Amino acid sequence: MDAPPEREDCSAFVKVAALMRAAGVHVPEVIAQDLGRGFLLLTDLGTTTYLKALNEENADSLFNDAIDALIKWQLASQEGVLPPYDEPLLRRELELFPEWYMTHHLGIKPDIGQRKLLDELFSTLIAASLAQPRVYVHRDYMPRNLMLSTPNPGVLDFQDAVYGPVTYDAVSLFRDAFISWPEQQALDWTVRYWERAKRAALPVGDDFGAFYRDFEWMGLQRHLKVLGIFARIHYRDGKPGYLDDTPRFVGYARKVAERYAGLGGLVKLFDMLEQRAPRTGYTF
Repeated sequence: MDAPPEREDCSAFVKVAALMRAAGVHVPEVIAQDLGRGFLLLTDLGTTTYLKALNEENADSLFNDAIDALIKWQLASQEGVLPPYDEPLLRRELELFPEWYMTHHLGIKPDIGQRKLLDELFSTLIAASLAQPRVYVHRDYMPRNLMLSTPNPGVLDFQDAVYGPVTYDAVSLFRDAFISWPEQQALDWTVRYWERAKRAALPVGDDFGAFYRDFEWMGLQRHLKVLGIFARIHYRDGKPGYLDDTPRFVGYARKVAERYAGLGGLVKLFDMLEQRAPRTGYTF
């Protein structure tokens, strides 16, 4: 790994790698390091990501392995070891949506009414996130960062790990940025995760309905954030292609907002952004 210190902090990678290895998760071993110059010598987890390997025949098996690894990671959680996924961080992430997706991508700077709607929505989502039990959070636990390996999976891109909501990594896994699954299939995997996590005494609660609501609202925070991130990658960093996946996240966000009372403002906002005819009966 060659990560210039002025742009990347390799010490976070080294720290989280040690935590994950101690938890029994397969991550690269740090053989040698020169943090001052940003060099790490790592073991190689191969070249085949879950994103490349997944198909209808192997998806159940691969996701079972990913669920098992996630539960190992969460069971190792200790407060005060990783940075907290706190209110300022959650809000900074959500603000990427109006700044980059709305303003830079769509050319629509939020007006006073839209800004008020966003502020209320963001406060609601942040409060829901902070109310969840806390565990270690990879923060990008998705097929592109999971490697087909022995033992399976190998896990990458964990340097931004935090201590935060228990549903976050499951949402990242089952509602991915680059591949979509039928809703019933994703729901089945979510149930499997919840059942195994409950048996392992993780703080997921005894009521799947309550857990799933937390899962969906956490997902909504992530979907809005990623819409902003993908727009920023395109316009600021000059990396084309990411915007091709934004309709996937708009679809994720719409479905969640349409399912729950209190999120109708977001449905109304998307209707405005996509120039759809206004509806009646938004449930604010």
